[in-house]
Amino acid sequence: MLVLTRRCNESIVIANDIEVKILKIQGSQVHLGINAPRSITVYREEVYQRVMSENKAAVHESSPGNSTTAKLHDNPGSRPDIRKNDRKKSPDS
Repeated sequence: MLVLTRRCNESIVIANDIEVKILKIQGSQVHLGINAPRSITVYREEVYQRVMSENKAAVHESSPGNSTTAKLHDNPGSRPDIRKNDRKKSPDS
């Protein structure tokens, strides 16, 4: 794991098109702003884990011959039940 130190209003850039900016530090909370292309899905870790758990349960409950089940299992990035609106919109977007 890469560990970086940043102050308020400082950023890091990932893969040329994702910017993570420190907006505010308040006590033990750090407020992050993330600028990423719409094609990149961004989740809070606990939401991602819950969705993955629900998807695994759904795969186990479905019949093995179900083509939708196979697609969900083989390609987790294309799962239709993953919520893309888990991010707050910034005032300038």
